[in-house]
Amino acid sequence: MIDELDVAFEEDAEGEGSRRDHRARKGRGRSAVALVLTLLLFSVLGGGIYLGYTKVAGFFVAADYEGSGSAPVEVTIIKNSSLTEIGNVLVKADVVKSTKAFLEAADAEPRSENIQAGTYVLRRQMAADQAVAQLLDPNTRLSKGVTIPEGKTAKQTFELLAKATGIPVKDFEEAAKDPEALGVPDWWFKRTDGKPVSKTAEGFLFPDTYEFDPKATASQVLKTMVEHFLTVTGEIGFADGVQKNLAVSPYEALIVASLAQAEAGNADDLPKVARVAYNRAYKKKMPLQFDVTTNYWLELNGKKAKHSGQLTEAEMNDPKNPYNSETVVGLPIGPINSPGKAALTGAQKPPVAPWLFFVAIDKAGHSAFAATDAEHEKNKKKACDNGIKLSDC
Repeated sequence: MIDELDVAFEEDAEGEGSRRDHRARKGRGRSAVALVLTLLLFSVLGGGIYLGYTKVAGFFVAADYEGSGSAPVEVTIIKNSSLTEIGNVLVKADVVKSTKAFLEAADAEPRSENIQAGTYVLRRQMAADQAVAQLLDPNTRLSKGVTIPEGKTAKQTFELLAKATGIPVKDFEEAAKDPEALGVPDWWFKRTDGKPVSKTAEGFLFPDTYEFDPKATASQVLKTMVEHFLTVTGEIGFADGVQKNLAVSPYEALIVASLAQAEAGNADDLPKVARVAYNRAYKKKMPLQFDVTTNYWLELNGKKAKHSGQLTEAEMNDPKNPYNSETVVGLPIGPINSPGKAALTGAQKPPVAPWLFFVAIDKAGHSAFAATDAEHEKNKKKACDNGIKLSDC
């Protein structure tokens, strides 16, 4: 009996063990499936993360072309352009693919700050670093620029422009005959002293360094210079300032600025010379006696300028000279050169002083100013003592 019960127990135990083993196998099966599903899930998620990273990373990688580009294209960089502005111009011309790529390439090249204004021959769809290299290569520039120094006359300016652009001097002379067509407003040609006006481009061709489009005409070149003049005079409030503070017209003040530009030996003396001109022309109603006006007339007639001591009485007193300041009271009929910003500012805001005379007293170009003949004679003696060649020495 006991043996039967033992056998029965063993059978039950074996059956239960079999059932436990079956459940264990089923559990292991489910675990394996779960593991596979988990791995698949991580695989999918991992792929998504990778694809997401790739997409996000794309936002931080600047779009750029590869290689040296294709068809040639002319690109003009204007003066004082920032690197961002240059990049925008290149993108518009399809030279580089993105401004960001250009800026990164420029940051990697220390010389990029030296990119100059001008017209360049580049290629469409260039790698940004190659575009930077081309902009730093002077051989890619079509225009080399031209500098017009302060105090140059219109005639001298035309010669400099002709040499730089290849446009004949006569083309500039023809274009300059109508200053209003070049952009000079008609109100500039007004005077308060009742004198006639020399309606020319003289005085309005602002002195600076320019980069002109190689295809520009003489008229377009001069329009650019006139526009620059109007911009500078507008920035310093020239027209309003002289009318309010000096009770003269802007044109008369422009004449004074040109005289100061020609006579002053250094920037510090520009406003002082302007004051002498105003005092003699308006307060004392006397001739300026500035030799530079005689030399200007000589140049207009194809003759060379002379040192003050070499000018003859006939040249200084020429009755045909509308710029005569030796015997004619007041200002001449027009400017005698292109004054720079400092000269314009000096003519706009001269110091308050009674000066009627000035003379260079040293070889550095400094002048001494005087209100009386006696003071002026002392200053001339000082000039002679310092080795300055005057007719009185």
